[in-house]
Amino acid sequence: MRPVTSIIAVVGSTLLLAACTEQDSGERPQPQAATTAAPSELALQVRSASGISAQHLIAGDLAGSLVINSQGIQRLDSNDSPVAAALPGYYDTLAVAQDAAGLIAASHDLQRDQPVILRWNAAGAASAPEYLPSTGYPLEDLCFYQDQSDHRYLFLIGEEGLGQQWLIGEQGGPSRLVRNLHLPVGAKSCAVNSALSALFISEEEVGIWQYAAHPETDSTRRIVDLIQPWGALPEGPEGLAASPDGLLALDTGSNSLHRYRWQQEQWQHDSWQLSEGSKPEQLSARTVNDTLQLLITDDSGVQLLTELTGVTRLAAPASLPEVVALAQTEPVPHGGDAADDPAIWTHPNIPELARVLGTDKRGGLGVYDLQGRELQYLPVGRINNVDLRKGFTLGEREIDLAVASNRDRNSLELFAIDPASGQVSGLGDLPTELTDIYGLCMAQSPEGAVYVIPNDKDGRFIQYRLDGSSGLVTAKAVRQFKTETQPEGCVADDARQRLFIGEEGVGIWTLSAAEDQPTELTEVARLSKLLHDDVEGMAVYQHQERPYLVVSSQGNDSYVVFDAAPPYTARGAFRIGLNAADGIDGVSETDGLEVSSADFGAAWPGGLLVVQDGRKRLPEGNQNYKLVPWQPIAELLQLP
Repeated sequence: MRPVTSIIAVVGSTLLLAACTEQDSGERPQPQAATTAAPSELALQVRSASGISAQHLIAGDLAGSLVINSQGIQRLDSNDSPVAAALPGYYDTLAVAQDAAGLIAASHDLQRDQPVILRWNAAGAASAPEYLPSTGYPLEDLCFYQDQSDHRYLFLIGEEGLGQQWLIGEQGGPSRLVRNLHLPVGAKSCAVNSALSALFISEEEVGIWQYAAHPETDSTRRIVDLIQPWGALPEGPEGLAASPDGLLALDTGSNSLHRYRWQQEQWQHDSWQLSEGSKPEQLSARTVNDTLQLLITDDSGVQLLTELTGVTRLAAPASLPEVVALAQTEPVPHGGDAADDPAIWTHPNIPELARVLGTDKRGGLGVYDLQGRELQYLPVGRINNVDLRKGFTLGEREIDLAVASNRDRNSLELFAIDPASGQVSGLGDLPTELTDIYGLCMAQSPEGAVYVIPNDKDGRFIQYRLDGSSGLVTAKAVRQFKTETQPEGCVADDARQRLFIGEEGVGIWTLSAAEDQPTELTEVARLSKLLHDDVEGMAVYQHQERPYLVVSSQGNDSYVVFDAAPPYTARGAFRIGLNAADGIDGVSETDGLEVSSADFGAAWPGGLLVVQDGRKRLPEGNQNYKLVPWQPIAELLQLP
């Protein structure tokens, strides 16, 4: 038994972690303290399962079960008779899922020490097994998850708190490692409720935890239940199974079954005592109409069958529509929260030779082509945001000028872009009056004056007019304005001489971009169900006479599109999801973004959106930037 002080430490640290971690998006219910009903009677049918070490129930057209027995892994019909020859070998652990395509299962091949994925089509015909690489550590359990876009994943739960999440191959393609997991050291069993997008883990002598199952989420865990006296579990959970309305768990030490139903934003808990002398270890469940059928297997091979009524199905949470990225850049050189803000440079003659500039706020500036290959890396320091304008006069030559906010020196980092080749070179930096420089954008007047507008974490914006006529770039402060709290993102609509600025925890404001105009801020949008804090990157898409403002709604991993002209109507929101065919992960926690309606070639119809990806998956790695064509976004949101 784990010492009491250890349990208290676990509970205390978990509650502190939950309190300090930003909530998901508000779209998925989060667990609260369970309410407990008194134990009730449970009708049990007892039968022997000689030779069967694991068994999972199957519903629907392929009704029956899948078992691990002395023959290997075998499908049985509803009368427990073999349907086909077994897959020979020695296995432990078993997970089963099904959909319109048929049946899919996963297990651990002990002889090869590899996870294996098995498939049967809707007619019951099996395909060749797919073996995943050995994890290098013993597996305790595995379980499936299907996201709202119908992508299938497999969780591998191992010893010492190690685990993995795999994307199951689609249309005959190979499965891919999505991310590594860090779980409780005593993890024993897993189950996934796809309606809640929740991964449940049982931890020996502690309790049951809930993690977000979607790969584009963090690893924050929350309590479902703990052992007594901190929770309702008598001794400690082991076997888990998902139900349409929540979760089922076996408490091995007390021979009890526990049911958790998500109702009215909290867990409703019921429990039943099982037969004396047994040690229930495995649990399988299937739903037939409104009845939940359970199969419980104990350590001696005895099986208990029972049914639970009153099953309800959780309503699927409202989800935003998705587009996918068609390319991604190579990861930035530095780990952690490093990539931040992109800018797009267009070639004057050849659309496909456009460049993406992306900041690495732990080291410098990367330059990428439209396939995502890194062409240059300029190690100029901790630069945060970057923007550019074409046609800047520098002495006797004309360049395209990029400027970034340098947090090492609270300065403006300058870059020359060769108009013909796109080659980027450093021009040094210019000091500012800011003490904690953060975001930045550029603007250009109808007369050709070029401005750079950095901001400070204290809310100050300073608008500098740049001049390169002497052969060196100089900056003159021409006006200032301020937000009440921390800003970062800003963008100028040069065609209409408007500035849009983001106040991270408040919303979006606008003002004139002209240096001689008032600095009064006009509200564009406040935080809402559509726009979540932090308000981060923003850019203007120029569509003939109808411009659109695209904003990163970081708190719910989405992007909101507004009209960039009064009354700034919200046109809708979208997410960037998984591109399984090309092996490009979805996008989450976007900081900066850029969008352009320019011609980038046939691969990018309607223009190009580039966004920073806060979590690089498939596989895990340093952050990078994703490239998305504009046309699917316009079609998705029915933009006029």
